[in-house]
Amino acid sequence: MKKRYIFYAVLALGLAYLVYYRINANKKLEGKGGASAGAGKGKSGGKDGKQAPLVVDGIVVKPVSFDNDLEVTGAIEANESVVLKSEVSGLVTGIYFQEGTTVSKGSILVKVNDRDIQAQLQDALTKQKLSATNENRAKQLLAKGAISQEEYDTALADLKSLQAQAQLIRAQLAKTTIRAPFTGRVGLRSISAGTYLTPATVIANLVSTNPVKITFSVPEKYAGQVKINSEISFTTDGSAKQNKGKVYAIEPGINATTRTLQIRALAPNADNALLPGSFAKIKLALTTLQNAILIPNEAVIPVLKGKIVYIQKDGKAQEVNVEAGTRTDENIVITSGLKAGDTVLTTGSMALKKDAPVKVHLVKE
Repeated sequence: MKKRYIFYAVLALGLAYLVYYRINANKKLEGKGGASAGAGKGKSGGKDGKQAPLVVDGIVVKPVSFDNDLEVTGAIEANESVVLKSEVSGLVTGIYFQEGTTVSKGSILVKVNDRDIQAQLQDALTKQKLSATNENRAKQLLAKGAISQEEYDTALADLKSLQAQAQLIRAQLAKTTIRAPFTGRVGLRSISAGTYLTPATVIANLVSTNPVKITFSVPEKYAGQVKINSEISFTTDGSAKQNKGKVYAIEPGINATTRTLQIRALAPNADNALLPGSFAKIKLALTTLQNAILIPNEAVIPVLKGKIVYIQKDGKAQEVNVEAGTRTDENIVITSGLKAGDTVLTTGSMALKKDAPVKVHLVKE
C-alpha cells in the first residue's frame, strides 16, 4: 500500500516539474521574440522611429495649349449601294455588263424575256384603236343628235379604260429591262443567260464609291462641339495613308442605349482605295483649349465616386478629386481639381495613402 502512494507521489512531482519547465521555456521565447520585433521596427522606421518617405515620380502642373482632337472608330460605307433584283419573273435573255466595271446611270444591265407582255400590249393597242374609232363615231352622232349623251359617255369610258390597260402593260414591259439606278461599279453577278429570275433572285451589287461615307459615333458630352463641315482625318487597317473628310450630316438625337451621337462624313475616293465595309480610325478636330491642364494617364486613379490624383503638399501625399476631359494615348485633360503649380505624383499610386510622407523625383516633360 505504501509503495503505491510513493509511486503516485513521484509521478505527481514529475508532472509538476514538466509544467514548470514548459512555462519557463515559453517565457524565454517570448522575450527573444519581443526583442527581435523591436529591432525590426527600428529598421523600418526612419530616424526617431518615423516612417521613411516613399520615393515617387511627379510633375509640376503647367498650363498648355491643347488641340482637343477626339479619336473614335467608325466604318466606311458606299455613297450609294443597292442589290440589283428583278421586279418581274422570267428567263434572262441578255446580260449587258461586265463584272467589276463602272456602269452609267440608266444603262441596261439585264433583259428578261418579254414576249408574252409584248403580245398583251399588241392586243390592248388593237382594242384601243377600235375603241377610239367607236368614240369618234359616237361623238359625230352626238353632234347630230342621233344618240344620247349617255351612249357617248359609255363609248368614251371604254376608250379610257383600254388606254389605261395599255399603259399598265407598258409599265410591266419596262420592268423586264433592268437599268442602273445610278452611276457606280457593279460587283460579281450571280446569274447567267437563261436563268429564271424571280423578285427574290440577286443579280449583283451596285455601289457608288466616290465619295465614300464614314459613319461614326461620339460620346454625348461632345455632341455640342461637332458641327456641319467639321473636318476629320482617318486611316484604315489596309493603309497608313491619312485621308480627309468633312461632316455633312448629324443625327438629330442622342442614342438612348449607347448615349452617343451618330455622325456621317464624306471623303473623296477617286482611286477607289477606300472600300465599303472597312474599319476606320477617326480623328475629329473639336476645339483648341488654351491654358489646359494635362497630366499622365497613370496619375489618375478611378474610385467609386469618380477619379482622384495624388499631389505632394508639405512633403506628404494628398488626395484630390478631379474631373477629366479628353484622353489621348499618354495624357488626360483635367477640367477641375488641379491648378498650375501643383505637384502631381505619377508613380506609386498603389502604395500611396493620404498624408503618407513622400520624396518626389520631378520628371521633365
